[in-house]
Amino acid sequence: MNPLVLAVLAENAEVVADTAANVVRALNPLSIIGILIVALLAGLDGILDQFQFHQPIIACSLIGLVTGHLGECIILGGMLQLIALGWANIGAAVAPDAALASVASAIIYVQAENFTDAGRSTAIGLAVALATAGLVLTMLVRTLSVAFVHRADAAAARGSYRGVELWHFIALIFQGLRVAIPAMILLAIPAASVQRGLGLLPDWFTTGMAIGGGFVVAVGYAMVINLMATAEVWPFFFLGFALAPLNQLTLIATGIIGVALAMLYLNLSKARAAGGGGGGAVSGDPLGDILNEY
Repeated sequence: MNPLVLAVLAENAEVVADTAANVVRALNPLSIIGILIVALLAGLDGILDQFQFHQPIIACSLIGLVTGHLGECIILGGMLQLIALGWANIGAAVAPDAALASVASAIIYVQAENFTDAGRSTAIGLAVALATAGLVLTMLVRTLSVAFVHRADAAAARGSYRGVELWHFIALIFQGLRVAIPAMILLAIPAASVQRGLGLLPDWFTTGMAIGGGFVVAVGYAMVINLMATAEVWPFFFLGFALAPLNQLTLIATGIIGVALAMLYLNLSKARAAGGGGGGAVSGDPLGDILNEY
């Protein structure tokens, strides 16, 4: 047979094999079940706030673990965690759902298989948009929870502890389904379709996503700094910025410095509480009192 024909056949066979491997990986039942379990736990813990499964760094890492992309998803979760630092419910203004954003971004990221900076920025941008739109689900579930509370009240009036527990768990399950159902819908989309759809996005859109993601991270940091802007915290904050560029510091050295600073702060707190260190008023913030004296 013609060598050129053999080369073409071999190349086509490799393409078919790679495509089949991708399909098998995308449709792996264990991975899908694992993602749905993580999504359910993230939705539950978004209300319980007990085990932090709804935090981006945790949810994305767990999805990366069950899909075989642990390292990539840890980086994704870290980037999304920096953005979520500034998310908070203020009055009637509800922040985007961090659990839904984490699960959706990890699913899109894994299915697209574009583990570059541009791929991460696109996944995060789409996930944040989905999480903002997903606030409708949050409002729906909370509205249903009102009916569940009335059912629980009726059970309590009858003296039925089991009935109160039942409606409590039903309300929690709905909170988990609030994230698990969108995750199931995203998983139903073939990975090839996700890759083609993301590949059709113009450069100005992906570049804008990357720039916007950087702005959102800066805004998240600014909101956190605004909340922690107290006299006793500022010295530690600036010290951290001064030590961050030092490449010679290992994680162990950084941890030792942190423990030493914490011990120093506690000793100052005890000294000020005991009244030693001046005759001024004691506010309970040792560094704040020292700085105010000067």
